[in-house]
Amino acid sequence: MQTSFDRRYGIVAAAFSIQAVVIGGMFAYGVFFKVLEAELGWSRTLLSASSSLAFLVMGIFAILGGRLNDRFGPRWVLSASGLCFGLGYALMAYMSAPWQLFILFGVLVGLGMSTHDVVTLSTIARWFERRRGMMTGVVKVGTACGQVVIPLLVTALIATFGWRNACLMLGCGSALVLVLAAQGMRRPVVPSPVTTGSTDRPQKVWGKSLSEAARTPQFWTLCAVQFMFFPALVTVPVHIVAHGMDLGMAAGSAAAVLSLIGAVSILGRLFVGIVVDRIGGRRSLLICFTLLLLSLLWLRSTDAPWMLFVFAVVYGFAHGGLFTVVSPTVAEFFGMAEHGAIFGIVLFFGTVGGAVGPLLAGSIFDATGSYDIAFSGLAVLTFIGLLLVASIRPAPLSAPLSPT
Repeated sequence: MQTSFDRRYGIVAAAFSIQAVVIGGMFAYGVFFKVLEAELGWSRTLLSASSSLAFLVMGIFAILGGRLNDRFGPRWVLSASGLCFGLGYALMAYMSAPWQLFILFGVLVGLGMSTHDVVTLSTIARWFERRRGMMTGVVKVGTACGQVVIPLLVTALIATFGWRNACLMLGCGSALVLVLAAQGMRRPVVPSPVTTGSTDRPQKVWGKSLSEAARTPQFWTLCAVQFMFFPALVTVPVHIVAHGMDLGMAAGSAAAVLSLIGAVSILGRLFVGIVVDRIGGRRSLLICFTLLLLSLLWLRSTDAPWMLFVFAVVYGFAHGGLFTVVSPTVAEFFGMAEHGAIFGIVLFFGTVGGAVGPLLAGSIFDATGSYDIAFSGLAVLTFIGLLLVASIRPAPLSAPLSPT
């Protein structure tokens, strides 16, 4: 007989797999930049614009995904988005015009990305309370594993089979894994003490509604904070491989920088996941923002390939921590009653920043031949975000956490 323990950790494994494939596939998009520039003559502004559209679509539909998850559960929502993600990448194998890139990557892949965080992390938050941060960190390690493995795999596929076949294989493989993993995702069922005698699950879902949360300053500050740090978390992975090659690195070495970011981010996700349960969301955000700011200041001064590997260590830790801390912070501030909807709105503000960042960076590079201004801008946004985090205070809740 399957126990509650088995179900909970099976759901963690499914969420881990979804995070790995979606984020790994998203990061792999930057690996295609140079070959698409060379074969199709597309500029980095155009390539970045499709990435920006994908993030905008992701943010808009994350709100809907959060609502649907709160109402109907995660399984079918994740299955549908997984099919969109895989189909978008697979059909990119046949594209020859920019409008096709915008539809396939910008819209279809963007739709596929829209539920990977808001649905999986909201589901994890419902299953775990006392160890919510730690288990969120474990799930987000999946994204780091995807960042490490998939860009290198795609680089090898492009070198061996060409970029079109690489797109086809990435799309088909992603759809298969995502749909299968979605079948393992479900919401916890509140047991009846009359029939089961169990008290393992909380008997009442408590917390603020979306409308109540939206009337607090903490909600809007979290939205602004998300907007400030997300450009750095998205722009760097999109452009770092091309930037490394601009500095004279081979394609494999430049992809290794991206993979190192993913590898180190594993430590960031696990560390921050444990720490947020102990010191809370605000202090954890302060740690992550400080490290992110230091890494961006270093990146701005890089002029040699080895400096990118140093950058990758500090940035990767902050990157992993920031992707882990937001969901438990939303739960800490506003509870679980409408966690998916609230988290979806907060994520939307981040994805707006994530949509603008890569596009501006690509435009700046095309205009100046350098990323210097773009990297400086990311540092300024991060500093503003750090000040906002320092100003925030937890929102009072009417009910305490129930231990699990």
